[in-house]
Amino acid sequence: MHYTTDTEQSLSQATGTTTVPLPYEKNQYKSPVNDQDVIIIDRGGIIENKHQVHAAIVDANNNLLFTIGNPHRTTLIRSAAKPFQSLAIFETGAPDRYQFSDPDIALMCASHNSEPHHIARAQSMLRRTGAEEDALRCGGHPAISPAVNKTWIKQDYIPTGICNNCSGKHAGMIAGSICLDAPYHDYHEPSHPMQQRVKKVVEELSELDEKDVLWAIDGCNLPAPALPLRTLAMMFAKLANARDGNVPGTRGEYLSRIFSSMAMYPDMVGGTGRFCTALMGAYEGAVVGKVGADGCYGVGIRGEGEGEGEGRRAMGIAVKIEDGNLDMLYAAVAEILEQLGVGTAEVRGQLEGFRHPVLLNTAGVVTGKVTHGFRLKSVGKM
Repeated sequence: MHYTTDTEQSLSQATGTTTVPLPYEKNQYKSPVNDQDVIIIDRGGIIENKHQVHAAIVDANNNLLFTIGNPHRTTLIRSAAKPFQSLAIFETGAPDRYQFSDPDIALMCASHNSEPHHIARAQSMLRRTGAEEDALRCGGHPAISPAVNKTWIKQDYIPTGICNNCSGKHAGMIAGSICLDAPYHDYHEPSHPMQQRVKKVVEELSELDEKDVLWAIDGCNLPAPALPLRTLAMMFAKLANARDGNVPGTRGEYLSRIFSSMAMYPDMVGGTGRFCTALMGAYEGAVVGKVGADGCYGVGIRGEGEGEGEGRRAMGIAVKIEDGNLDMLYAAVAEILEQLGVGTAEVRGQLEGFRHPVLLNTAGVVTGKVTHGFRLKSVGKM
């Protein structure tokens, strides 16, 4: 079960600021943001915090099905972009040239715990390219995993770039740069051919004009796109709608392999105790999920039956917590899956510890509870 302590993360009040519509948001469905589109934390019956939730749920044809808050909110998707950044790496030919396995592909999509098997796999991927670890441009940081951090502190270990939660993606970017016949010392720069390939792939998948996809530098030192939530949901629906049997060398084939790699090796995508790993483990190949820093999440849900096309009911979900609280983000995603009825009650029950995290104080006493004030608003047919 997932626990949140008072000292683990500050639970700040949502700002309630209004999003200014961008040009491509005009004349689209608008879901009003209101005081019910929140997750509530109360302590002793006293409301302590409200966390604003925004979400869009679409099908593979980009039909908007359900919303929470503002489904058109322009959102920096951060590491939720990794499956699509990995698609750009596929299109360089790097996975074939360097024989990247399914666990390798999962690590390219990961925000991993820096557990020993994560670091070893990133080292193996990098070694196959012939590059040294100092070629990584992501830098080191304390591990996401408290257990790994504790071990590092005991060992007086200073993490380097290979320990970065994004090291798999960076190793893939170096491999892609080599396949593009480009130098890899500056693969992280927006003007580099590898990042230009990523930009092209994201813009094409998003079906937006180039001017409507915004970019900023992510925490791991790579360009990251900002998109409307509805668009992110559509991209995850496309990921889920890709199936085995696509023509070799096409985006359909690559997206299918990315989906399958993440779904089959969820521990590579996150690690011990992580929501992404628990989510994909619970759904056993039917769902992929990827967190983005500061409260963004993407989910792809495979449809029933075989093949692509109408009636398969593949869906994509994009969620943003306005104040960036990750615990409340995971609670929101689990609650959305509950309200949609995705999977069996037994499967959804495996996420209950995230859906209703237990709030403990430093003495181990339960001090409050989490309540989901939001309800999905239907705007289309399943």
